[in-house]
Order: sequence, then C-alpha cells, then structure tokens
Amino acid sequence: MSAPRWGMVIDLRRCIGCSACKETCIQFNDVPRGSQWRRVIKKGLAKGPHRRLFLSMGCMQCNVPSCVKVCPTEATKKRSDGIVTIDPDRCIGCGACILACPYRARSIAVDQPVPPLNQTPDIRSATIGTCTKCDFCLGRIGSRLEKDLIPGIDENATPICVWNCIGETLHFGDLNDPDSNVSILIRDNPHIQLNQSSGNDPAVYYIPMDAEELETHEHGQYYS
Repeated sequence: MSAPRWGMVIDLRRCIGCSACKETCIQFNDVPRGSQWRRVIKKGLAKGPHRRLFLSMGCMQCNVPSCVKVCPTEATKKRSDGIVTIDPDRCIGCGACILACPYRARSIAVDQPVPPLNQTPDIRSATIGTCTKCDFCLGRIGSRLEKDLIPGIDENATPICVWNCIGETLHFGDLNDPDSNVSILIRDNPHIQLNQSSGNDPAVYYIPMDAEELETHEHGQYYS
C-alpha cells in the first residue's frame, strides 16, 4: 500500500460563507493574532447580482511547493505525506516564502496567539517574527493514526475546519487511496486546482458551482 498524500476537496456548491472553518481554526490551532491559516473570500458572480461565491482557502500543501525552494534556512519542508511544515527554530522571518506562495497562505506572526479553546500537546504556538500557516492540523492526524483512526472520517484525526464545517463543504482524506472520500469526490465531479499555471500542483481541489465556471477558477480570478 502506498504512503498517503493528504489532501482536501472543497465543494463550492455547498459553502454558505459562515466562516466556521476560519473561526474554529483560529481557536483550536493557537493561531497568532493578525495571521490567518484559513480565510473565506466572498465574491459576487457576473451571472446575477444576488449570486454569491464563498471561497475557503488555506495552505494548499503543494506537491511542488515554491515556498520550499526559496527558504534560505530550510525551515520549510515537505513531508513524505505531502504536508508542508515550518520549523520555527530555523525560520528567520525573512518573508521569502510569503512572496513565493501563489496562494497568499503564509504570514509572519506579529502578536501573541489567541488563547485556544482546547489546548493539547499537539499544538505548538508560533514564535513572534517567524512564518506561520495551516498544516492540515498535523498534530491531530499524526498522533491518531497510531490508534487506527481514519483522517477525514474519524473526528479526532480530521482537520478541525473540516469537522466543524456546517455545510459539509470541506472534505479531507488520502489522495493516493482510490477509495478515499476525497478521491471519490474528485473522480465523480468536475473539479479544478487553483492557479494551475504556477506548477505547484496543490493538494486542494475545488468542485465549482457549475461546469461553466471551471476556466475562471483555474486562472485564480476569484482570489486575486
């Protein structure tokens, strides 16, 4: 059996723009004030003045991450399971990775974190002056795999944003497993990866509101 590559599918047909994913991420992951590991971008669509699109975005955990290439201290690395991490002990806060990221998913911690609702040993606060970003709730995934829990299916092994999405918009699982929930969604629905021209090959796939919007999403116009 091949090693997992963790990924996410975001079904834009179901998102209501409630920002529960963003708020739970802040509270449970000890996100520093002023940083956003997940954000919800609200856009109006040209097809009608009352039609809205809500685009949930975070780190794309790219297969070819441009942030890794430019990090001068090798603080940013890609794990074998595809998750891109930052070592706060090696990060010097130079911002090179922020400029290199085509998804605006990184920021420098400039203030103390928000006190978390559920502090656990999995969570390590970012140091002020270092770069910070989403890591798919790595602590929740790693420590629970040993207990035979399935990420994306079992609550305690699933990213907190996915589990708390009230519209069931966010889905998480193993992209290398053809029978996983995310692989089935990708196989059965029209889908895109944002900004494909960057060559980053993100591990986050979007199911658009309808097939006619595929080209618009591919060129990144909704988060520009």
